[in-house]
Amino acid sequence: MGLFSRPLPEYTVLSAVPPKDVVLQKVVQKVVQKTVARGTHLVIGLVVLGLIAALTGIWFQWAQTRRCLAFYGPAAAKRISAAPRVELWTLAPRSLARGEKVFGEQAPGRLMALHRQDISNAKGLVHLRRGLVEDANFVWSNFQSSAATYPAALRLPVEAWDIAIAFSDSVVASGEPTILAIDLGDQNWQGDQGDQSDRGGAIAVVGRPGRIGLGRIGPGLRKWIDAEKATAH
Repeated sequence: MGLFSRPLPEYTVLSAVPPKDVVLQKVVQKVVQKTVARGTHLVIGLVVLGLIAALTGIWFQWAQTRRCLAFYGPAAAKRISAAPRVELWTLAPRSLARGEKVFGEQAPGRLMALHRQDISNAKGLVHLRRGLVEDANFVWSNFQSSAATYPAALRLPVEAWDIAIAFSDSVVASGEPTILAIDLGDQNWQGDQGDQSDRGGAIAVVGRPGRIGLGRIGPGLRKWIDAEKATAH
C-alpha cells in the first residue's frame, strides 16, 4: 500500500463541515435579509397609511367647505382664505350719504363706503377667515346659485347691508377685490338653522347672485366687527 493510498481523516471532516465563522456569516445574512424585508414592508405600509390619511383629510375639508366654494367661487374663496390685505367698510345707501335724489326719491340699488378700515393684522382675523369658508356656519335655506332663479323680489333692500369686508391680493389695495356685503341683522335675534327669515343677518358676494344666512357665525361676527370699529376711534 502506498503512502497516500488512504485519505486523511482530518481533511475529510474539514470538507464536510464548514468552519464556524462561515456558518455564523450565513445566519447573520439571513437575519439581515429578513429584517430588511420587514423594514421595507413597514415603510410601504406607512406610506400607504399616509396617503390614506391625506386623501381622507382632503375629502373631509371638501365636505366641510363645498357649499361655500360654490357660493363664493374658487377665486373669491382663495382671497378670503389668504389675501394679504383686508378692509372693513361701513356701508350706507349712496343717496343717504350724499343727499342725492332721483326723481324725488332716493337712488335705488347703490351703496358706498362711508369709512374704510385696514384690518389686515386684526386679532382674530385668521379664525374669521376659516369661519367664512365653513358650510356649517351659515343657513342655506334661501340660497340660490343662479341669477335666473333668484328674483329681484327676494333681494334685500339696499339699506339692509351694514358693512362689507374686502379681500385684496395686493397690500396696496389695487386690482379687483373680493367684497362680502354683510347684513348684521337683529342683534337680539336668537334663531336656529331652520329659520328662513333674514332677522339673523345675511352675507352676499358683490357681483354674484344670491345670499346666505349668517347662521351660527352671526353673534361672533357682530362682536368682532364692533371690537374692530372701536379700535379705529
